[in-house]
Amino acid sequence: MRTSLHNIQQIEDYLLKYAGEADQRLFEARLLLQPALHEQLLWQQKTYAIIRQYSRRQLKAEIESVHQHLFNEIEHITFRRKIMALFRQ
Repeated sequence: MRTSLHNIQQIEDYLLKYAGEADQRLFEARLLLQPALHEQLLWQQKTYAIIRQYSRRQLKAEIESVHQHLFNEIEHITFRRKIMALFRQ
């Protein structure tokens, strides 16, 4: 495996906690000794954060779409009434 792919795999294992305790400590030592690896780690963390944020937005949009469909379509009026009744109690 090429060094860059190997580093990406190790970073991923570290961030996702797939590596064992000894491997985690060894990787942390490499981070201290190799500033470029540490920078790769930071970029990988940012990438994961962006992906999570995008996924949350997508999920919220899907939920909103389902909500609009269930609560605004005529064929689901009885469902809407049942749900509203639950929250009135």
